[in-house]
Amino acid sequence: MSARGRVRAGAARTRVGAGPWALSGGILAAIMGAALSINGVLLGWGWFPQSFLTVAAVLGTTALARSLRLPPVLVPVAGAAVLAMSLVFQFFRDTAHLGVLPSRRTFEVLAPLLRDTSDLVLGGSVPLPAEPGLLLLCCTGLGLLALLMDLLAVSLAFPAISGVALLGVVFVPALFKPDSIGLPAFAAAGAGYLLVLGLAQWYAPHGTFRPAGASAPASQVRRALGLGGAAVAALLVVPALIPGFTAGTFPQGARLTAFGQVSGVNPMVTLGNDLRSPSGGGQLFYATDAFTPLYLRSSTLEDFSGASWGPALRNDNRRLGPGSIFDPYASAPGVPTITTTTQISSPDFSSPWLPLPYAPQRVNGLSGRWTWDPETLTVLALDTTSLGQDYTTVSVMPQLSREALSAVDIPPRSSLDPLFRAIPPGTPDLIKETSLAVTGTAPTLYDKAMAIQDYLRGPAFTYSEQTPLREGYDGSGIDVVARFLQVKSGYCIHFSAAMAIMAREAGIPARIAVGYAPGRPTGKQVTVNGAELNQYMVDGHDAHAWPELYFEGLGWVPFEPTPSRGAVPTYARDQTAPGSPAQNNDDSLNPGIALPGATSTPAASPQAGPGAGTAEDGGAFWLATGAAGGSLAALALCAAPWLLRTARRRRRLAILRRAGGGSAPPGVAAWQELADTAVDYGFRLDPADTPRTLAARLLASEVLASEVLAPAAGTHGGGPRAAESPATTAAAVATLLDACERAQYGPPGGPAPGAALEPALAAVRAACARRASAPVRWRAVLAPPSLFNRSRALPAPPASPPLSPPAAPPAGARERRILR
Repeated sequence: MSARGRVRAGAARTRVGAGPWALSGGILAAIMGAALSINGVLLGWGWFPQSFLTVAAVLGTTALARSLRLPPVLVPVAGAAVLAMSLVFQFFRDTAHLGVLPSRRTFEVLAPLLRDTSDLVLGGSVPLPAEPGLLLLCCTGLGLLALLMDLLAVSLAFPAISGVALLGVVFVPALFKPDSIGLPAFAAAGAGYLLVLGLAQWYAPHGTFRPAGASAPASQVRRALGLGGAAVAALLVVPALIPGFTAGTFPQGARLTAFGQVSGVNPMVTLGNDLRSPSGGGQLFYATDAFTPLYLRSSTLEDFSGASWGPALRNDNRRLGPGSIFDPYASAPGVPTITTTTQISSPDFSSPWLPLPYAPQRVNGLSGRWTWDPETLTVLALDTTSLGQDYTTVSVMPQLSREALSAVDIPPRSSLDPLFRAIPPGTPDLIKETSLAVTGTAPTLYDKAMAIQDYLRGPAFTYSEQTPLREGYDGSGIDVVARFLQVKSGYCIHFSAAMAIMAREAGIPARIAVGYAPGRPTGKQVTVNGAELNQYMVDGHDAHAWPELYFEGLGWVPFEPTPSRGAVPTYARDQTAPGSPAQNNDDSLNPGIALPGATSTPAASPQAGPGAGTAEDGGAFWLATGAAGGSLAALALCAAPWLLRTARRRRRLAILRRAGGGSAPPGVAAWQELADTAVDYGFRLDPADTPRTLAARLLASEVLASEVLAPAAGTHGGGPRAAESPATTAAAVATLLDACERAQYGPPGGPAPGAALEPALAAVRAACARRASAPVRWRAVLAPPSLFNRSRALPAPPASPPLSPPAAPPAGARERRILR
């Protein structure tokens, strides 16, 4: 058998051992450990088994591919293919070929599933139910992040940087969970990260797996543990040093808020989490000619079906341009009204819903396209947000009083949308029984509404932002309302939802308004149309929800059932008889402030109370995050060949700088890099080539031919172009050939090559780039052919080294032989 045949046989017998499987196991532990933080974003643990199987399938594939010695560039491709087939098998196997290959029917089913999932994300509140679409997104995201960590830690030999994949896992929980990712998930992710670092140093310290049976020195493991410990320690102090985190010790209680105050398509999303946040955000300034500060209303919730509630977009009914708004449910002729002019500035609040006092008649000064809904008078953007808007609105409300409301004795008009009266199927009996017990003896619709408000503001109920979280009924939904009526503790969402659904049970149309409580004065005045208006400021501390009930002839009337929050309007204040228990009419958030339309006198300057709600992080951010993540994934995919080739060159140069200690001798590593460089610029390898014939063919080929045939000025003068001359290029190839032959045919323990190998490689690479055309140079950088080349320029050592090294040729002799 020839020397080359013996080398190939020896390479076939070389095994990488357990290295690929151990690293894949470590990455699996790290990814799924960090994924523990998803509990609380998704409801329950039903998502975990499928996610675990998906990630395990992907990483098992990459481990198998490395054990079979597939080219490195094909390893992530194999993992991505198995990820796709795994997702098809789990979610679409009834429509797929052989259960794993997608068909046209698969994509037809996928489209509506993604639409439903988008509606759930945009219209739901955390925690979201683990519906199939969300499970698909969860499995896809974790699978892609596992591939990213595998690519960085193993293929590119950047195990320390691979922690960015774990940051991708915990990103959404850190944004939306009130306690951030939590200590268990942080501990599991940190332990997994340390495990990956240790395994990478043990099995593949330079990106190349050790042969089976070889062990790593303990110093490398200690270095990995030290690096990992430093990274984990850095995470603990990041929130204290970098703006964008709320107060708290990471990972418990430190939430990422660097994106400003964003409220998405559903203003209910994460309201409870923001209420528990110690900092406010999303400032709005408004100036009004009203006697008292105003509630600013962004959207309404009227569809009470489903596990979570959100505003009905009503895209088919919306009208373009809020310059003129018609209210079909305005008060009847002859009812006194109050007209209010309000100028609003939104420097730090971004939402597609426009905050306005109710009921707007016109809005001027907006940029972008906006629509309005005749049923709810909400204003929604088509191509912009409220951020940076300065606009003026005129609103009209009837002068409401107890007498006017008590006089309403006719049912709502038949043209009123039935959605405002609908009671969700499966409404718990507790809600029906409570509503009947509270309103059963009330003679009028107004008395029924007051009975519900008095019941909720009574001493049996307490305001708490923490109790729903502890008791597991935080958020929205009909079952949440039932649980709230049992525990009798919650915040504005729970009180307003309870009153709205109980009012419907009593025959009164109802909905929930979401927006801002009145806020606090700034002490400034703003001139609008020649009039001086008092200015007020609201921020996240003033976010609020309240119910609106419909009374025929008066329109939609706001109430305030939340004790110690908001402002109880004068028409809704309890006239307590002497000696009877007092209703909680105080307003710790905005004392003395009445709702729009209430007949009242100017109130004293309100004082802001301690932390109330913030405006909500909503579905817009989920979409932005998904778009950004998709863009980054596409960029990473395009950059993968360049990263792989750069990592391979870096590993080889590291061997040269250490003068050994790697998986190949320095001379061999340098020669392999020379061959790959030549292939990148269009040279074709021949498996039959020896190093000497390969060098001769390379210097005679188009890749370097002009470097030999065309003399360059300054070749022998030692001038500035001497390092780029044909003779120097040939000398560089000769230096690399000599180092390769000495490594392969020289005696063991021979002298290590000098420091000339790295400059020689740089000279050859520069010569190839000068000769190549622009497209070839771009291809060499962005899609290096050497990554896909199966023929390797691996010099063949003989079965046994010669007894004595060959005599060194005279200076310049080797270059002359190669040139001939």
